Amino acid sequence: MLELFLCSMLTILPDFLYRRFAQGKRLGHEINLFTVWYELRWGITLCLILTLSLITTVFYFHPSTKAASAVFRTVTILPETNGRVAETFVEINQRVTEGQQLFRLDSTAQEAAVESAKRKIAEVEAGMITAKSRLAEAEARIVQARGAFQQAEDELQRRAEVQSRSPGSIAEADVERVRVQVQTAQGAVDAALASREAIQSQIAFQLPAEKASAEAALHEAKVALEKTLVVAGTDGMLQQFALRPGDIVNPMLRPAGILVPDRRAAGLLLAGFGQVESQVIKEGMIGEVTCMAIPWNIIPVVVTEVQPVIASGQVRPTDTLVDIQQMARPGSITVIMEPLYQGQLDALPLGGNCIANLYTSNHDRLQDPEVGALSRLGLHLVDTVGLVHALILRMQALLLPFKVLVFGGH
Repeated sequence: MLELFLCSMLTILPDFLYRRFAQGKRLGHEINLFTVWYELRWGITLCLILTLSLITTVFYFHPSTKAASAVFRTVTILPETNGRVAETFVEINQRVTEGQQLFRLDSTAQEAAVESAKRKIAEVEAGMITAKSRLAEAEARIVQARGAFQQAEDELQRRAEVQSRSPGSIAEADVERVRVQVQTAQGAVDAALASREAIQSQIAFQLPAEKASAEAALHEAKVALEKTLVVAGTDGMLQQFALRPGDIVNPMLRPAGILVPDRRAAGLLLAGFGQVESQVIKEGMIGEVTCMAIPWNIIPVVVTEVQPVIASGQVRPTDTLVDIQQMARPGSITVIMEPLYQGQLDALPLGGNCIANLYTSNHDRLQDPEVGALSRLGLHLVDTVGLVHALILRMQALLLPFKVLVFGGH
């Protein structure tokens, strides 16, 4: 409507003034409801053409959208294991800090596993003490076996010398019996040495490995016990937290609630613009927004990022082929905007909706001396008609509370 009014000032009004003062045709006589379409045909036709051209220029070079929102993320409160709630430490809508305890699951089984792992470690440590005692016993048996071996060997040498000095004085069977005793004593020594090596290997390798396994099991049990206590991962406010002792919590099917993290200091707005404006929207563009939650305010913003992909064209791996007709609905260009001056969006609640305008600026191109006269005129025209969109945004900001509260039926 504003564009039509402005264009009529440049087309219909001059045509009427010419008809009235140059041709003497009066409003209500020669120019009436039935003849106005003929008498002012040039002005009306030019007005329609100029209005359409102005609207196209304004909305193309100065994009506008009502799909702008102060988006925020949420954190689902979930334990890592299933369990029954034993105790809760917070209430709904309570502000929490990172690391603050939220609730605790029943930990009877985990505590039993921790105690069992501790007992296993104590058992292995007792086995190490016993093995050291057995090692001392094996050392004593080696000394005993070597003594018996030395006695048998000395007896064999003595009998051999007597036999060599006076053959036949000692029976050959007695000599053979002593020789067997020497071999038996040697075997006893070897057995004692092998027993000592086995005990040493047990002390050096087997028992430490068993202790390490028991310590790992204890660590695993403690980790499982710690998982029964759920804490806040970040600062924020709890929402939909209605757990009570006795409730069952499942990380796949039944979350405990939602944590809304504290907002970023700078504040962000995400806006969706039409695809036809993708060649115009660039990083660094200046814009303005007016939000329903902070009425009668125009906040300058700057485009900090333009998403290079359109969400409606995404394809995910599935077991069915994608029908391209399902993507016929055109998606929007996602634009991230921040306030030009810090703190201007702090009063906007998270999730608040806004109306956003972006303005094309050709100031740098106009400074180029190689730009021709017609191009310079066109660039000036593009920058100038942005004023129309700025006026429309201010009219929307002025009428928005009345539209919502009065005409919206609220």
